[in-house]
Amino acid sequence: MTRYVMPAEGAPHARTWLAWPAKESVWESLLPQARADVARLARAIAEHEPVALLVRREHLEQAHRALGCSVELVSAPLDDLWVRDTGPTFVRAADGSLAGIDFNFNGWGQKAEYHMDAKVVRKTLEYLGVQRVVAPIVAEGGSLEVDGEGTLLATESSLVNPNRNPGSDHDEIERALGELLGVTKVVWLQGVTDEDVTDCHVDAVARFAEPGVVLVTRPLAPRPEDAFARAAARAQDILREATDAKGRRFDVIELPQPNPVDMPGKREPEFLYTYVNFYIGNDAVYVPAFGDRRGDDRAAGILADAFPGRAIVPVQYNTVAEGGGGIHASTQQQPV
Repeated sequence: MTRYVMPAEGAPHARTWLAWPAKESVWESLLPQARADVARLARAIAEHEPVALLVRREHLEQAHRALGCSVELVSAPLDDLWVRDTGPTFVRAADGSLAGIDFNFNGWGQKAEYHMDAKVVRKTLEYLGVQRVVAPIVAEGGSLEVDGEGTLLATESSLVNPNRNPGSDHDEIERALGELLGVTKVVWLQGVTDEDVTDCHVDAVARFAEPGVVLVTRPLAPRPEDAFARAAARAQDILREATDAKGRRFDVIELPQPNPVDMPGKREPEFLYTYVNFYIGNDAVYVPAFGDRRGDDRAAGILADAFPGRAIVPVQYNTVAEGGGGIHASTQQQPV
């Protein structure tokens, strides 16, 4: 039985939540640049809608200096910046009231520091005065992609995984997600296990532009040993054959990755080379600008066609991408 419904990301927002990078033990020498990336993104979003930034108490003054009065600062415990995964997933109850799902963040299957981040949902919802609903499963916001009309895209690797949900099968996880998010159809993509910290979140592979229309990442020159390229190709195959909750076939749009050769600087293996990790705001879509001019322009053009009426805002975000995430992983929408 459906108890809650998660609006699509493109539905109107009351605000966007971000989090200030907190620990040198996580980012080491890249911490100042990671903070600069988050500040740049926060300022860009704040031009179109309210932004709230979770910040450790000892970093409040630093964040204020970086952002001034354009962003609301909220004191909270933090290990890192990935509020998509550590923060509440906002839903609507049957009576229309707002609630926040706590998906029991466990550091992506005990792979990272998370004891402070495990408190983020509770602290955020207490600040808002919003009901907290504790899920019977472990998940992260980046593993959940909804169209707002009953369809969910998810990777098996990040949800049907003993490091999150030992002993649970697809049916049990689908029942929980149906009750918490209002979905009636789950399209399972294979994903990749144990190759990155998230076990291949769906928001690095496939995203809804609107119900029935899915943007899927495409590597420019996939190598046979590239597990993520194989997963992206398999995702395309599955989506082209699948239907959504209303029985529609998907219109699948390829979103080619940037060319690393044309990007400035040397990149670590964890670098997230995908434009699919964009964020849909009230009046704009925020997409990473990697520095590959041809790739950046091509991605902006594809997204402009997919999101008519919204500005396409490129944001330099390469330091955060070095940490294996992107713009979507750093944001969480709160519906009106």
